[in-house]
Amino acid sequence: MPVSEVVQRLILDPDFWTGGLTGDDDLPATVRVSFPVVADYALVLDIDLPSGDRTLGLRLPSSTEPVQLGWAPAGGPYPAALRWWELESFARVIALDDPTLPHPGVVVALLSPFVPAGPEDDPGGIAAVREAAYRSLVREVPVVEPAGPEQAPLPLFTGEHWWPAPPVPSPQVLDEATIAALSAPAFASLQVRVGERFPHEDLAFLVRRTDAALASVPDLLGWTGAGPLAREIVRSADLSVVPALLGVLSDAGCDHPTVLDALSEPLVALEAYWMVETLAGAEPGTLLRRHA
Repeated sequence: MPVSEVVQRLILDPDFWTGGLTGDDDLPATVRVSFPVVADYALVLDIDLPSGDRTLGLRLPSSTEPVQLGWAPAGGPYPAALRWWELESFARVIALDDPTLPHPGVVVALLSPFVPAGPEDDPGGIAAVREAAYRSLVREVPVVEPAGPEQAPLPLFTGEHWWPAPPVPSPQVLDEATIAALSAPAFASLQVRVGERFPHEDLAFLVRRTDAALASVPDLLGWTGAGPLAREIVRSADLSVVPALLGVLSDAGCDHPTVLDALSEPLVALEAYWMVETLAGAEPGTLLRRHA
């Protein structure tokens, strides 16, 4: 599992995302999370918890330590180590290959500091995907016991203001204001891809293999029957057809938790978009641009 228990703990801590985390005796000073992509290539993120600095690297099949793609201090500048469409493709393949990731949002949220918006990008579209990524961070909350009198009160005291219900904790890790602040795409202030030491050829190879892996998804495990319906949803941007798509996949024996979660009720539009696009073989972001 690429996302370790330590990282799972961190991503459920609001302070981790807002820069308020200064270190914990129970946590190591440096945390590494490795995201296997394809063909024994992996994206490796190293996080220095006391400072908030992060380093993104590309691990090659022939090496144990990653080649650095970019380094980002806690508050910027943000290195343009990856392009937005590259991150979207990587995140989708990573999530599909790891059933413990029900949504590529965790990958997008963690690696976003290395993917500032470029001149060819749509800032509104990026903000929408990043917002969905941060909203995908949810945690289990304890069941709140019902509040109320132990026995029927007198009629004068039956009003709800006499017996206020205890507040129900939100499963959402981040509040709305924080999500809005984090979702706004940063713009590149540090170009690292122009350097001679940047692994251009290796990254280009990984991009090609990732695109090929995404293109092959509709043919996996006999899911080819879902392709035409998924393409129709992409064409019409009509998400009311998604339950029918889910039925086709279920009839075909699909039991992939990531696929089923993205298409199940309660339907979250941006979570459904990425799976429908993947099953249709469409370019990432196609549904978002048509629907938003």
